[in-house]
Amino acid sequence: MQNAECLVLDANILIRAVLGKRVRTLLCLYGASVRFYAPEFAFAEAREHLPAILAKRNIPSSEGLVVLDTLAAIVQEVNLETYFAFEQAARERLRGRDLEDWPVLATALAMQCPIWTEDTDFFGTGIATWKTDRVELFFGESHG
Repeated sequence: MQNAECLVLDANILIRAVLGKRVRTLLCLYGASVRFYAPEFAFAEAREHLPAILAKRNIPSSEGLVVLDTLAAIVQEVNLETYFAFEQAARERLRGRDLEDWPVLATALAMQCPIWTEDTDFFGTGIATWKTDRVELFFGESHG
């Protein structure tokens, strides 16, 4: 059974939190009542892709990376030791999809939490998946 009080964030949600206001606002608004997790892989992926994205928007990468670092106060970075035991199960569930996403799914399995993502690769893996345009329904369900 999944834990209704937590969500695992994919790298694309971390990137959206840096680039826009909506995701960051939701994280701040619900951060006191929902535990947000992201595998260290997701933070690393966000750090890898943000400089190019920010450059296209004429935003200094240092500014965006500072915002990403401040997310650590709301989103707990989960280390490999926590989710490594679920690697095989995650890879099996993602077969035929983007296998590089296994750390996010493994974290969701380890923490027994749904996933917040914009990536459809997680659909049908046996873990509830929420997109940003619907995640407030999750917050409503888990907080009556």
